[in-house]
Amino acid sequence: MASEAKAQNGFVETIKTIVYALLIAGVFRTLFFQPFWIPSGSMKDTLLIGDFLFVNKMAYGYSYSSCPSIRVPGIEIDAKDICGFLDGDNKRFLGSEPKRGDVAVFRHPVTGRDFIKRVVGLPGEKIQVRDGVLFINGEPVELKDMPDFVETAEAQGPQGLRPRCANGPVGEGADCIKTRQTETLPNGVEHSILNIGTQGSDNTPVYTVPEGHYFMMGDNRDNSSDSRIPSTAGGVGYVPFENLVGRADRIMFSSGGSSMLFFWTWRSDRFFKGIQ
Repeated sequence: MASEAKAQNGFVETIKTIVYALLIAGVFRTLFFQPFWIPSGSMKDTLLIGDFLFVNKMAYGYSYSSCPSIRVPGIEIDAKDICGFLDGDNKRFLGSEPKRGDVAVFRHPVTGRDFIKRVVGLPGEKIQVRDGVLFINGEPVELKDMPDFVETAEAQGPQGLRPRCANGPVGEGADCIKTRQTETLPNGVEHSILNIGTQGSDNTPVYTVPEGHYFMMGDNRDNSSDSRIPSTAGGVGYVPFENLVGRADRIMFSSGGSSMLFFWTWRSDRFFKGIQ
């Protein structure tokens, strides 16, 4: 009997330990940092498929979007299921506005899925793209040509996504080339952008960013679903302040294969790399 009671006590203590650990992890993820894997190539070459980073949630303060969403096979818990009572006022607790050029994670205004893009347009500004050039309040951003971005034409990441190429279509294992430029935003933030060819998103109407919203674009300009397309039409549209999750500051780990366990695909040159 004593041994049975001892076993039961041990089982209860184990359950309590697991519950406490989950609570601590949940608080840490809600208040401080959220892990994020880069699933697609929309932010190349700033972020590559398989980059792993922690999103700084303290950067912009807290809203319903700060609550974690859990999506694993058989389980889907959305942030709104936990903190939905905070949704709708477009405000944040201890809120701090993002700066132009920040790489930010946010909840899609329609689907609620986490996206990562660069902040290029602030509230009240007029944003337009003409012939692939970003215009802010009628003025073009500064562009400087860089050497082409070259990657291997092959399936990338767990989803097996294949890159689009300016010199494509190309065969398996061939060089996939995109033209690359340095874009300098009005506040001096410099970052590289990629282009594949001419397409509809290279020429847009003039968008006036509403108050309390932001205009987001991917650095891989011809392979990004972003604010150039309304959220109701499959894009992102304007992103409300309350939908921001946090700022991406540094890549912690990177794997170029279909699994992080394939150590031979690790990109050691990207470990702890700062995000510009």
